[in-house]
Amino acid sequence: MYEILLNIIAPVVVTAGIGFFWAKTGRAFHTETITLLVTNVGSPMLIFSTLMKLNMELGDFLEFAMFAALSALAFCLIGLVVLLLFRLNVRDYLPGLMFPNTGNMGLPLCLFAFGEAGLALAIAVFTVFSTLQFTFGIWLSSGASSLAQLFRTPLIYAVLIGLGSKALGLSFPLWVINSTTLVGSLTIPLMLFALGVSLASLSVSHIRLATGLSILRLVMGFAVGYGLATLFGLEGVERGVLILECTMPVAVFNYLFSLRYERAHSHVAGMVLISTLLSFVTLPALLLFLL
Repeated sequence: MYEILLNIIAPVVVTAGIGFFWAKTGRAFHTETITLLVTNVGSPMLIFSTLMKLNMELGDFLEFAMFAALSALAFCLIGLVVLLLFRLNVRDYLPGLMFPNTGNMGLPLCLFAFGEAGLALAIAVFTVFSTLQFTFGIWLSSGASSLAQLFRTPLIYAVLIGLGSKALGLSFPLWVINSTTLVGSLTIPLMLFALGVSLASLSVSHIRLATGLSILRLVMGFAVGYGLATLFGLEGVERGVLILECTMPVAVFNYLFSLRYERAHSHVAGMVLISTLLSFVTLPALLLFLL
């Protein structure tokens, strides 16, 4: 069992660790360029190629996306109650509680733990949270409507084309599938490398607050994921992916948006860093529970 855990966790830690030490040695890494490449090219290609090779009913995929949406709603409500209870600024801290790292960490972990079937379900979760983060998340941070930003996000079109093609029974030439698969394959390594670089550049501010909110993110994530899986009778890969994705740490995008819109970015950076480190510590126990 421990060898299985090592096979799942080691690739994630090693790849992110390379990015971390790359940044710590002062080597150049254009985070903005890589982020744009992953967001606008790699992720859409990965989503499209995965949907085209999806060995499950379209209805099952959409149903799982609904579970992800319900988990996001639960995170929002729980986070809102806690922040109001402790008189913390909702716009500053709710995005970090609501949006876990379903991409950089969630996708590779689900792939290594549950195979291609796990990756397909994880993409459903990733798509839901990405859509919400580029709409509701930006509105939370900026106070402005962000529908225009949503329609400028290639990920959405990849989902629409992929799901539409599956629904209509359309097929694409092999060269299209091979090309999108090849380009999409760069996404997960670059996500992890960029995660390591980002962690190397973050510093912790207000450590007690950041630690408390980080623990809340992980505990709340597990509780919501486990609760939904139990409520809807999910088993096997579906149960594992939902709980694992829900229990991911604070997404790096929360820090980027807080920096852009001046929303307590040093505190959010602490949440990202501490929750990620705590996640690496708790992952073995979580995977033992799920596998």
